[in-house]
Amino acid sequence: MTPLLPLAEAQRRLLATVEPLPLVDLTVEQAAGHWLAEPLTAMRMQPAAPLSAMDGYAVVAGDLHGPWRVVGESSAGHPWTGSLGAGEAVRIATGAVLPRDAGAVIVQEDCRREGPLLTLTGRGPVPADKHIRKTGFDFNVATPLLERGTHLGPAQIALTIAGGHGTLKVHRRPKIAIIDSGDELSPPGTPCQPHQIPASNGAMLAALLACGAAQVIRIGPVHDDLDALLTALGQAAEADLIVTSGGASVGDHDLIRPALEQWGARLDFWRVAMRPGKPVLHATRGDTHLLGLPGNPTSSLVCAWLFALPMLRAMAGAAQPLPRTIEAPVGADLAAGGARQEFLRGWWDGRVVTPNPMRDSSALAALAASNCLIDRPIDALPAKAGEFVPIHVLNWQ
Repeated sequence: MTPLLPLAEAQRRLLATVEPLPLVDLTVEQAAGHWLAEPLTAMRMQPAAPLSAMDGYAVVAGDLHGPWRVVGESSAGHPWTGSLGAGEAVRIATGAVLPRDAGAVIVQEDCRREGPLLTLTGRGPVPADKHIRKTGFDFNVATPLLERGTHLGPAQIALTIAGGHGTLKVHRRPKIAIIDSGDELSPPGTPCQPHQIPASNGAMLAALLACGAAQVIRIGPVHDDLDALLTALGQAAEADLIVTSGGASVGDHDLIRPALEQWGARLDFWRVAMRPGKPVLHATRGDTHLLGLPGNPTSSLVCAWLFALPMLRAMAGAAQPLPRTIEAPVGADLAAGGARQEFLRGWWDGRVVTPNPMRDSSALAALAASNCLIDRPIDALPAKAGEFVPIHVLNWQ
């Protein structure tokens, strides 16, 4: 039998076959959740004028002890346009433009005002420009803002708009088709006989992959029948990525491989040295990629996390498509690893990761009670409680 493929090699081979999808121009708000297709530089400076960082009074830089006479007010969007001299102050709001000749802001907590007369009651700003946001301190015209392949999250969207951009060039949203198969599956919400189980994998995978700027369609549940599977594959033929769940192993009713071969797909790899998820497979047919995932829900989700999401990100132009790990101290002893890389369900509270004792890959309660995967490499040494181990934070929670 062909040796199992190491996970890192399987991921490398997978991503080597993926090209970013064609470019489209979207408004900045439409581009949220996508990955930037080209480097972005600022078209304006931020701020474009010196601004107050606090509510208080603007004064001349060399006149910090008062008293002063209040001669005007500057608020956000409504600057005071006069010229400021010694012994004079302008009431100023956070975010308002500093008056001409002003070089300091006295915060209102350090002042007492009686009519137009203002006196200092506190220490005052040290240095004088402590509460001033200087022109261009955030970025200047032509400052690089974001690199190609950056994920456009909330902060990146705000930065893009502040930099003067109204549209962005991104890669087209990937089209993902999810097919769950198995004679034992009953549609969600329908009566379920003892010999059946509710079809949960398709909805689970759709919830995961829809977070990655993808268009997701669902097909199934599909019976363990070669013709039914071929029909489902035909319905999904326009997808960039077809993800199947179930039927990827070696049993008499595991028909994904024969169906893909009959459909004209070329197998890239099958069976990876990982637990759970050994029978995962990758194939291609023209420009369409196919991922065959195991039917047990934990296996299916782990494989989707390690293979389907990276493929989606690569299609969308992500600079770093693979999931990252962090190191966390484990809250209980871990046994030595075996011949396959293992992913244990666990709960990370921000300080310590506690492994879930349930290892059965069909157990949904344990999966839902977990927010991370503990990554145990092949032949990992035993780990004592308190030792640091790599974890994948499942960041949909």
